[in-house]
Amino acid sequence: MTGYGKAESQFRGHKWIYEIRSLNSKSMEISVRLTPALRARELDLRTLVAKRLERGKVDLAIYEEGVKNQDAGFTPVNWEAVKYYADQYKAQFACQSVPSEVLAAILRFPDVLKSQEDTSDLTDEEWLEVQKTLNKAIDAFDAFRTQEGAALEAMFTEKLDGIADLLAQVEPFEKGRVAKIKERLEQNLAQLSADTQAQIDRNRLEQEMIYYLEKLDITEEKVRLTNHIKYFRETMAGEGSGVGKKLGFIAQEMGREINTLGSKSNQSEMQIIVVKMKDILEQIKEQVLNVL
Repeated sequence: MTGYGKAESQFRGHKWIYEIRSLNSKSMEISVRLTPALRARELDLRTLVAKRLERGKVDLAIYEEGVKNQDAGFTPVNWEAVKYYADQYKAQFACQSVPSEVLAAILRFPDVLKSQEDTSDLTDEEWLEVQKTLNKAIDAFDAFRTQEGAALEAMFTEKLDGIADLLAQVEPFEKGRVAKIKERLEQNLAQLSADTQAQIDRNRLEQEMIYYLEKLDITEEKVRLTNHIKYFRETMAGEGSGVGKKLGFIAQEMGREINTLGSKSNQSEMQIIVVKMKDILEQIKEQVLNVL
């Protein structure tokens, strides 16, 4: 959801600059900085931006090039008003100069700090021009997002391939894993005394061993993780809104299966593979936040 777009237009004798920036956010948050002539249209501008950008922490700035201090938040001094009040003071008290404390008081008068910028209402033609140029800035913004989206798709594909390759590396360790676990259990039983072994119900023991070994089977986790990877690819190739949230949910499900693989592995080589899978998945989760 990060992006940047810019457009320009010639307007009322000045060049007007339209800039849109966005950062990741779960909802739509818009902050605006407008030239005074557009402040009455703020709600309309917010509506236009929200309709096209869907969500994100958006910063919209529209300002006139060459008009100083408007972007910094300063209020220009109306020097004509200052001169008027100073002249009134000198005439009233028959003096040639204004004391500094009186001048300080004059500078606090509301109309002294009144902006002299053009704040007249826009005509219908001017408003159409503003909307047209803002849409151009949004088009540039969307082009930036599209370019970033292509890079993210390539990255996701690479990471998914990495997880799939690591999953395939589990198979060689899986084949002999159950046999080794069963052999270890048999060796532990052999260390028991003859009397203890004689008291063991072999049928019940076999049932318990089968149950234990079935609990360690990772076939279902492998199948589900493979399906999640496939679904992630399909969702990534789809269109429409809400794709980013769906990819986030799929990544969470992938994490559950990888965690279960780790808890069932009982083998250092497999646990190393699981750690590598988790590392790749975390990189995917971080970048999923950039998807709408």
